[in-house]
Amino acid sequence: MTDEKLTTAEALKQWRSAEQVAAVARRGKVAAEAAAAAAKDAAEAANATADASKTALAAATFAEASAAKTAMAARLTVEATMADSADATSDSAMADVSESEARHRYQMAAQTAATRLEPGEG
Repeated sequence: MTDEKLTTAEALKQWRSAEQVAAVARRGKVAAEAAAAAAKDAAEAANATADASKTALAAATFAEASAAKTAMAARLTVEATMADSADATSDSAMADVSESEARHRYQMAAQTAATRLEPGEG
C-alpha cells in the first residue's frame, strides 16, 4: 500500500505496531547494556580474585618458609639447652666431688690437729 491509499486507521495501526517494536528494541538495548556492564564487573571481580589468590599464595609460601625457620631455630635451641643441661649436670657432679674431697681434707686436718693435742696439754 502506498501512503495515498492508506486509511487513517491503518496508518495508526502501523504506527502503534512500530512503536511497540521500537519499545521492545529499546528494552532489549537497555537489557543488553546492563548485561554488558554486569559482564564487565564480573571480569573485574574475577581479575581481582585472581590477584588476591596470587597474593594469598605468596603469603602462604612466605609463612611456610618462616615456620620452617622457626622450627629449625626451636630445634637448635632444644639441642643447645640439652647440651647446657648436660654441662650443668657434669659441673654439679664435679662440684660435689670437689666439696666431698675438701670436706675429707678438713676432717683429716682436724683429726691430725686433735691427735697432736693430747688431753691436758692445751
